[in-house]
Amino acid sequence: MQHFIDLILPIPIQKTFTYSVTEDEANFLKKGMRVAVSFGKTKMYTGLVFNIHQMAPTLYDAKEIHQILDEEPLVNEQQLQHWSWISDYYMCSLGEVYRASLPSAFLLESETIIIKSDVPIDESILLDDEFLVYEALQHQSQLTLHQVAAILGKKKVMPIVNTLIQKSAISIQEEIYEQYKPKLVKYVRLHPDYSSDASLEKLLETLSKAKKQREAVLGFFQLLSSKKPIKAKDLEVKAAVSSSVLKSLVDKNIFEFYEIQIDRISFVGDTNDLKQLNEFQQVALQEIKDSFQKKDVTLLHGITSSGKTEVYTKLIQEVLDTGKQVLFLLPEIALTTQIITRLQVYFGDQISVFHSKYSINERVEVWKNVLENKSKARIILGARSSIFLPFSNLGLIVVDEEHETSYKQFEPSPRYNARDAAIVLAKIHKSKILLGSATPSLETSFNAAQNKYGLVPLNRRHGNVQLPKIELIDIKEKQRKKEMKGHFSDRMLLLIQEALEAKEQVILFQNRRGYSPVVECKTCGVSPECPNCDVTLTFHKFKHELRCHYCNYQRAMPNSCGACGSNTLDTKGFGTEQIEMELKTLFPDYTIGRMDLDTTRGKHGYQKIIGAFEAREIDVLVGTQMLSKGLDFENVSLVGILNADSMLNFPDFRAHERAYQMMVQVSGRAGRSKKQGNVAIQTFNPNHQILQQVSTTSYLAMYKEQLQERWQYKYPPYFRLIKITLKHRDYNKVDSGIDWLAKALQQSFGEFVLGPSAPAVSRIRNQYIKNLVIKIPPKQSLANTKNQILKIRNTFEAVKDYRPIRFIIDVDAY
Repeated sequence: MQHFIDLILPIPIQKTFTYSVTEDEANFLKKGMRVAVSFGKTKMYTGLVFNIHQMAPTLYDAKEIHQILDEEPLVNEQQLQHWSWISDYYMCSLGEVYRASLPSAFLLESETIIIKSDVPIDESILLDDEFLVYEALQHQSQLTLHQVAAILGKKKVMPIVNTLIQKSAISIQEEIYEQYKPKLVKYVRLHPDYSSDASLEKLLETLSKAKKQREAVLGFFQLLSSKKPIKAKDLEVKAAVSSSVLKSLVDKNIFEFYEIQIDRISFVGDTNDLKQLNEFQQVALQEIKDSFQKKDVTLLHGITSSGKTEVYTKLIQEVLDTGKQVLFLLPEIALTTQIITRLQVYFGDQISVFHSKYSINERVEVWKNVLENKSKARIILGARSSIFLPFSNLGLIVVDEEHETSYKQFEPSPRYNARDAAIVLAKIHKSKILLGSATPSLETSFNAAQNKYGLVPLNRRHGNVQLPKIELIDIKEKQRKKEMKGHFSDRMLLLIQEALEAKEQVILFQNRRGYSPVVECKTCGVSPECPNCDVTLTFHKFKHELRCHYCNYQRAMPNSCGACGSNTLDTKGFGTEQIEMELKTLFPDYTIGRMDLDTTRGKHGYQKIIGAFEAREIDVLVGTQMLSKGLDFENVSLVGILNADSMLNFPDFRAHERAYQMMVQVSGRAGRSKKQGNVAIQTFNPNHQILQQVSTTSYLAMYKEQLQERWQYKYPPYFRLIKITLKHRDYNKVDSGIDWLAKALQQSFGEFVLGPSAPAVSRIRNQYIKNLVIKIPPKQSLANTKNQILKIRNTFEAVKDYRPIRFIIDVDAY
């Protein structure tokens, strides 16, 4: 009887692929194990076992597998169930979910190795490039394709390799390589020959002339009293000797080296008692527990600085006591640095962290610890990708700041929303999920109002500190009266001055990085644009360069206009870098810091800035929206928003809701510990209804008004949205493709198809972009709609002219 396995391959193809296995292999294999298989002509991939059966494929002959890579499954049944849901709901392939889920070190891929053939050939038949490769192989036994590319200085080397194969000069083979390397620490022990006292005395006598070696041995005995294994590094420090001294002692069979594998990251901390909750937090905690009796999903609507994290810790402790795992989702990596410090105090080494700033090896270790349900991975703190970890015993998921847009993945596929996917994950594990926010998203509030989720309010700030005083500053009026100094009104400068004199800290928010978003010639009005995208280049003064924030293209700042040659270049608009420079001239005696994508690039970039601000080494911190996400600084008394209008005038149906959330969240950073803080918002339109709602922090007024508009214009939470995007380098192809698609979709969905339209930035990385949006009414079947869209997509891709166009489907594209 033949045996077969269905494999998920990490490629964007809808189906699984069937391979044949022997009976022994079929008995050994389990769902979720990895096997190496060849796919296509030469490429090797890591496939994941999805099914084991005895049904041969009908359309092709099943190939044999290359090798089995695991002893035990790397992915469990619950994960595969979750992946299937993500694949169905977000209309992507299982392969794309597989690729997004596993740390890339697990996805072993093959590399083409080039070997010199044994047959001698006439070198005169080789062309110049071919001879270079052939000659290199005389000195090296084998070359990789990357090395060949480096030798020739070309990217496209396969044609040259193919001609060399035809001339019998070389042969090629595929080799799989492992990326993960465990971290080994070198330890030292005494050779067994020296176990008796007599032999030790003799040893010290023989080393009487080798002073350094004798010191190393004496240092070893001093360290031995601690009864712990002795690291080679510690011994070098203790005895003040070099590594070569230890090596010579090993060569003399006096010492032995041995290695122990350790995790790259572990969080040390005591397991202190949790903080006592105040009466309001106690009530909220009890209400959450009661809500969990009836509902699996509960929303904790707690105003900024109401102490939601303390409530979370109590819940986490109760779940840990039952021996289960906890997933704590955060929207921003910057936030993890602060929350780790807080949770470490209570939970010590039970915490693991998982996000993209960690190296591949560190992520592999976290994955393995979660899979094996180790004690050091009982609490997982992470950004959106941590929902893919192999939990087997999940008891609680906390989604902090659940309204955040960072939970939505836009590129590449799968385009999932981590909050929604976490709700499904909790359902699969039969666990509870708590959504926490001061400004919940409209969809979540709507679900709570419809009694789909439980709702628990927490309306008092910790320590009964009042919410900050919010004042709107009319900069149109200030400009008319000439009361502006740079980008600061006189009122804003006065508030900053007062806060700094009182030895308090200030946060200033400007949602654009760089120095200036537009550089314009005063003579002819032309602005330098990115050659790859339809955007003007942003000026970064520190490096004196122009940079595109979409494709990272950069060039030096020109001295004269490229169009007319005039040297009257002027900068318009302002970003965080310009604000930082203005503040340095306005307040020379104080330290100004900046937190945006440019200053937090390194692995510990966030930690350094947040740490310096907490230690009060920075007086004024200027930053982008990173600052708005749940950070807690107790000495901040003033928050300034420098230009509120840029957030409001955005072509998106959620612009007003997002602007409200952003401003209230940033405002919530002020006055968190002892006294009431201040918030100053500069705007050209102080009478705008959203700004009025922010100034009174009336979430309910904003919620009702936005909900009314959503119903009127048929948007979520009432209607579902699916967005289709076409991308290609040829504008005409995209244009005719989107017209064809719009007509086909209108025949099925009629008036509920919006578009086609071009986005605000209609060309990125030389790809032209056109969009269509399909609205799905409340009673219409989502599954049938998706099936119809897939049918239309298949027809679209069958048209020869449209096949090269990239077709992107984004479900819940907001």
